[in-house]
Amino acid sequence: MPNLKDLKNRIESVKSTRKITKAMQMVAAAKLRRAQEAAEQSRPYAERFNAVMAGLASAAGGSDSAPKLLSGTGSDQTHLLVIMTAERGLCGGFNTNIAKLAKAKAAEFKAAGKTVKILTVGKKGRDQVKRDLGDDFVGHVDLTEVKRIGYSDAQGIAKDVLGRFDAGEFDVATIFFAKFQNVVTQIPTAQQIIPFAVPEGFEADETLYDYEPDEEAILMDLLPRAVATAIFSALLENGASEQGARMSAMDNATRNAGEMIDKLTIEFNRSRQAVITNELIEIISGAEAL
Repeated sequence: MPNLKDLKNRIESVKSTRKITKAMQMVAAAKLRRAQEAAEQSRPYAERFNAVMAGLASAAGGSDSAPKLLSGTGSDQTHLLVIMTAERGLCGGFNTNIAKLAKAKAAEFKAAGKTVKILTVGKKGRDQVKRDLGDDFVGHVDLTEVKRIGYSDAQGIAKDVLGRFDAGEFDVATIFFAKFQNVVTQIPTAQQIIPFAVPEGFEADETLYDYEPDEEAILMDLLPRAVATAIFSALLENGASEQGARMSAMDNATRNAGEMIDKLTIEFNRSRQAVITNELIEIISGAEAL
């Protein structure tokens, strides 16, 4: 039978843990509101931007002088995987699900004889992917000190990716992130950003425009922005997904701690009752012996 003191200490320990998980749940809920608003507000801009880009791409994509960011290098031998995860843990399967999708894609490319290079954003993804694909790493972006994601952060990542593309380090770039749906559902997503590809579900803007200068000149300016916009949108979706996953995970942890406290309390009461019963038996036996 467990010692009463040990049981009491364990109950107090679990109660302290429950206080921490409850506090983390409340903090995540407060952060989620801001992150969800930011993600939802960015979607109309990203959708409209992609629609316009799709229209421009359809008009200029077949040209021999089309920008490389649109037409590609003419090969798909080398793939750059930009894996975006959180800087912190305690958010359920959020980081694991993104890393799992990225590793599956990397395995698929390698099975087809392709070369894979990996750039990570967020140390949790780096830690998970590096165990299996450490030899393929080419860089890491640390956002530990960033309190609130801004467009400038996305521009920095985009500049790194575009610099590698201009240097001929890869042919195709794909970003991996979690699209926020609700508190309990975050969908791991892979989106190709180089060469430009219209995300599934988007249609080209069929409105007739007269462009000045021509489509190719406009694309030369807009395509780098398209990369930054896609990365920024993914970062915002990740931010909302992370907080939603953390809120859900901490809520489950708080509930589990409560259930454990109830079980330990019952065990403590039973043990205490057994001790009292034994003491009474000893007293009665001693009295009868006299």
